[in-house]
Amino acid sequence: MLKKVLRWLCALYIGGVGVLHFVRPEAFVAIMPKVLPAHLLLVYVSGFFEVAGSIGLLIPRTRRLASYGLMMLLVAVFPANINVAVNHIQIPGLPAQPDWAAWGRLLLQPLFIYWAWWAGRDDAPPRSGTLMPAMK
Repeated sequence: MLKKVLRWLCALYIGGVGVLHFVRPEAFVAIMPKVLPAHLLLVYVSGFFEVAGSIGLLIPRTRRLASYGLMMLLVAVFPANINVAVNHIQIPGLPAQPDWAAWGRLLLQPLFIYWAWWAGRDDAPPRSGTLMPAMK
């Protein structure tokens, strides 16, 4: 039961951020490293895959693939978070954040990646003598 609740929270969090890519794209464009092309297009593409991956987490048949996709996406967007911290970028539409908050976000990224991985695992209880759930 707890796993289902945490999976839903993961899907709602990542999916909600994905929706924000379409509602407030300027905030995401502002944090993109300048070396990347087509910022707005990349914001929409990443938002689409965040929403799609979130939905996929909730469907048992697609859960594992969605989990891996979200993990790769969270790794792919990590440079934008580094850009915010290194270049002291304030995100449009949000209250000003102290530098430590941007650096703290970098430390949280591995936890979000782990959460996406964990949410994609089977619901089956661990087999006797194992620490990890059964993998199909």
